[in-house]
Amino acid sequence: MKNILSFVLSVLLVSGLFTDLHASDYAIGADVSFLKAAEDNGKAFKDNGQAKAGLEIFRDHGYNWVRLRLFNAPTDLPNNLEYTIAMAKAAKKLGFHILLDFHYSDTWADPGKQFTPKAWASLSHAQLTKAVSDYSRDTIAAFRTAGVLPEMVQIGNEIIHGMLWPDGRLPENWDNLAGLIKAGIDGVDAGAGDGLRPRIMIHIDRGGDKATTKDFFDKLNSYHVNYDVIGQSYYPWWHGSLNDLRENMIFMAQTYKKDIFVVEAAYNWRAAEYTKRPAPFPESPEGQKQFLEEVNRVVQETPGGLGKGIFWWEPAVQPGPIYSRGMFDDEGNALPVITVYDRFTRY
Repeated sequence: MKNILSFVLSVLLVSGLFTDLHASDYAIGADVSFLKAAEDNGKAFKDNGQAKAGLEIFRDHGYNWVRLRLFNAPTDLPNNLEYTIAMAKAAKKLGFHILLDFHYSDTWADPGKQFTPKAWASLSHAQLTKAVSDYSRDTIAAFRTAGVLPEMVQIGNEIIHGMLWPDGRLPENWDNLAGLIKAGIDGVDAGAGDGLRPRIMIHIDRGGDKATTKDFFDKLNSYHVNYDVIGQSYYPWWHGSLNDLRENMIFMAQTYKKDIFVVEAAYNWRAAEYTKRPAPFPESPEGQKQFLEEVNRVVQETPGGLGKGIFWWEPAVQPGPIYSRGMFDDEGNALPVITVYDRFTRY
């Protein structure tokens, strides 16, 4: 009987009738935090020469996740709570999953700057911890009330050097940082309600740096932080070669046994980062496509199936400093890179 059951199971596996429940969870993602602002300002995005809503273009090419950043009280950028919930509603209507990216700042937070929100600037560590918890709770509750509870939430953005400086700055304030992260997670849990907890991502910017990744997550894990997912940024001009990325993906999968996302990646479709040194791919429309194909290959080959997807950083923006990393040319036409996942998702 045991042999018969084994045979039946093997047949089902080969035929595709029995599949891993998580096989469809691979994130074909894009951070579209500026998309609504671009369209509100009259920017038209086109696919095969036809103007369409940007989110529809991504959906038509297999994209199933969007990442949305959130600033506390931005003054020069659109990404406040009202704007972000509106984007989440538009995405949910088209069937997208949502990754919410808490910056815990009024402006950009990244490895070189983690500005504490102005309203929290004079708070003690205990007060700041409570502020993070309350803010996270109230934000997630607002998303839940709006019917767009995120499936996944980042506690901070590229926090390799900590967040909410100077209180949570690394390496000197690991105790404080761990407390702030736990406060954010507790707030997300409270805002989501019973049984609805979004998955929690911890995001750093060391896609091709195994040693620093190990130092960070070994230390974080010593504080028993209850997170679910590892997020990495990978821009090759900053973060190493594709082999460096592959080595780190293997290391993370084998060591931490958690799902891993390349949660920020991009490449230029015209000369920008490699004007004075050899490039791994041409900075051209075709080279940009080749880059995403190869990063996708690395992620999908992660041991244990723990490479769970890629998010392109800001593919749909207005003309400006990051436009050459986008997926649309100067006339707003979709570039070849947007078709990378067509063969994986069409049938």
